Amino acid sequence: MGCSRAKKEYTSFESYPVREGSLAEMEYTPRATRFTLWAPTADEVRLMLYEAGEGGHARETEKMSPKEDGTWEVTIERDLKGMFYTFNVKIDDKWQGDTPGINARAVGVNGNRAAIIDWEATNPEGWDKDQRPPMKSPADMIVYEMHHRDFSADSTSGVKNKGKYLALTEHGTLNSAQNLTGIDHLIELGVTHVHLLPSFDFTSIDETRLNDNVYNWGYDPQNYNVPEGSYATDPYRPETRVKEFKQMVMALHDAGIRVVMDVAYNHTFSAAESGFERTAPGYFYRHKADGALANGSGCGNETASERPMMRKFMIESVTFWAREYHIDGFRFDLMGLHDIETMNAVRKALDAVDPTICLYGEGWAAELPAYPEDSLAMKANVARMPGIAAFSDELRDGLLGPVRDRKQGGFVSGVPGGEESVKFGIAGAIAHPQVNLDSVNYSKKPWAAQPTQMIAYASCHDDLCLADRLKAQNPGIDLEQLARLDKLAQTVVLTSQGVPFIYAGEELMRDKKGMANTYNAPDSVNAIDWRLKTVNGDLFMYYKGLIDLRKSHPAFRMGDADMIRERLEFLPTEGNCLVAFRLSEHANGDEWEDIIVAFNARTTPAKLTVPPGKYTVVCQDGKIDARGLGMHIGTEVTVPARSALIMYKN
Repeated sequence: MGCSRAKKEYTSFESYPVREGSLAEMEYTPRATRFTLWAPTADEVRLMLYEAGEGGHARETEKMSPKEDGTWEVTIERDLKGMFYTFNVKIDDKWQGDTPGINARAVGVNGNRAAIIDWEATNPEGWDKDQRPPMKSPADMIVYEMHHRDFSADSTSGVKNKGKYLALTEHGTLNSAQNLTGIDHLIELGVTHVHLLPSFDFTSIDETRLNDNVYNWGYDPQNYNVPEGSYATDPYRPETRVKEFKQMVMALHDAGIRVVMDVAYNHTFSAAESGFERTAPGYFYRHKADGALANGSGCGNETASERPMMRKFMIESVTFWAREYHIDGFRFDLMGLHDIETMNAVRKALDAVDPTICLYGEGWAAELPAYPEDSLAMKANVARMPGIAAFSDELRDGLLGPVRDRKQGGFVSGVPGGEESVKFGIAGAIAHPQVNLDSVNYSKKPWAAQPTQMIAYASCHDDLCLADRLKAQNPGIDLEQLARLDKLAQTVVLTSQGVPFIYAGEELMRDKKGMANTYNAPDSVNAIDWRLKTVNGDLFMYYKGLIDLRKSHPAFRMGDADMIRERLEFLPTEGNCLVAFRLSEHANGDEWEDIIVAFNARTTPAKLTVPPGKYTVVCQDGKIDARGLGMHIGTEVTVPARSALIMYKN
């Protein structure tokens, strides 16, 4: 078919054809390479071939031919390995501008041109034998949220490839006091999942000027299906970032740790210059009634997940990362902007790859999305999305006070009123007869059908980190008292029936100089100072002990709402800032018959009535030891100030 066909006119985005089969835009063999672009409203489409990833003119330009499903195609019959390419689409006599397409999987420096590579050559040795570490239930997850640079950029990390993918492949790294850092630190800590902040190709860092040491979280998507170049040792060579990303995944898998990728399909860095807009203008974004771009992301635009090609794109993108890069989970940025049908379709597609791949996200939007709220993947609708979890801001702000007011404390700082929100989080955001929903801060009804649909956390990369939050609420607090509050908050998180989540460096009491939004702050603010592992060694050992306790005792991770209602009983307490519960009758097959957990946020010791028996104390007064710290006999126990108590009877 030539290029002279009559152009189809579409009355609405809904009438656009949907591309058949995969969305691959470049299929390489040494004999020939086929290029395919979905641009249903185009008058003409050109393919440009380049020698380099940036600079210089196109070596040749090829006209593409239209097909029935809105795509344009051309096949070049020779070996193009090592070349780079872009498309340019002409609509209504206007060329839209060069784009690597919407589905580039390898790119040159800064991601402006797609690359033709031999994928076999990107697999590290042993990649075909790489296995996901075993996982029985999502209730067994303990997530560690990390930014590549935060984790290894500091001079104290002992890591050679600072701030790079390869940092997570280096064993034997130490701080000056010979404490483990890097991947060995993660193994020592005992987390099951590392959640990587955006590692797809993003816009804000100029990959040609990495010596400038510019920092960004990376929530400014450019090419969704390519690893970010600034974390590779050579951003100019397209194969390097692919191979090093795989080496990182393999090293974490070998260490028994799964890898979660943070994805931001809800917006692009720029609408006008995005591959979406340059191939099918308007289609991939939502608009307001006046035609302006909707902005539920707070970043200038919001994508339209409900449109068939955007939905198809998202599904194909996550399954590509799961298959090609062996990724074990996805955290959706502003998941509340996506529609429920799409998120359920994503879950179904990942189930077909491996049902143990986890899926969770932020159950909210930055501003009101241009789509009906009851059809969006908001926290309130999580029960309609089996196998998908959301963060519990109820628990976070119950523990630490409203996130938007840094000085206003919560339960942990001894401020009354957060108790029911804390209980709501402990139960995993499910319906529990003893949680008084009228007193929960944000949700007046349970939103999780299962506890594994709730992420329990005290802080994350966003807003103040835990130590800064506690300092802001308790001006002049000394280090010892700060550590007590820190331990108390994290004990709630790690004994919650939800999925516990900690922010990298919290186990060392990292701070960020009191800054809340550090998305582009320098390493001096964001990087973890590994000397803290020595200074706050007691805190680290407490976190490690807590994680070990959770992993050793299935009662803390029942993973089933009915079992929790049956086996988790909140104990009566007098006064404020005291929450206690019992896990009874060898809950979830636990070797311990009855477990008592109590949280006292008061500045004075608290008395608690417990069922009669002989108890072994395993956590008390800021110390933890599963082998036992002492015995308790009787029906009344004293919980020391600002601390957690855990004891069991057999």
